[in-house]
Amino acid sequence: MPTVREALLDAAYEAVLERPWATVRMVDVAAAARVSRQTLYNEFGSKDGLARALLRREAQACVDGIDEIAVRAARAGAEAEGFVLLADWLVARAAARPLLRALLTGCQDPRLPAPRH
Repeated sequence: MPTVREALLDAAYEAVLERPWATVRMVDVAAAARVSRQTLYNEFGSKDGLARALLRREAQACVDGIDEIAVRAARAGAEAEGFVLLADWLVARAAARPLLRALLTGCQDPRLPAPRH
């Protein structure tokens, strides 16, 4: 079962897939996660805090995937093939996940929360 934090991040991710981040309301994210708005604010502090956590989670999932592929390739003694697998995985993952694509390319979509520099 997901934690409250994970449920809120999942709800925020789904919301940003449906409509521009600027129109995503905290009350709607909280309702989708089946928690109170106060719980959402307690967890992230603000909408900006939620956006930062959402982007961090996306980046961490990417790093975890890269680590997993690298470890598997190294154990198999197939480092060169691992780079090909990694490139294929990263391109497919970024194509399917707009937040990751924005993080990797720097191409910001006004529909998405922008990472802070």
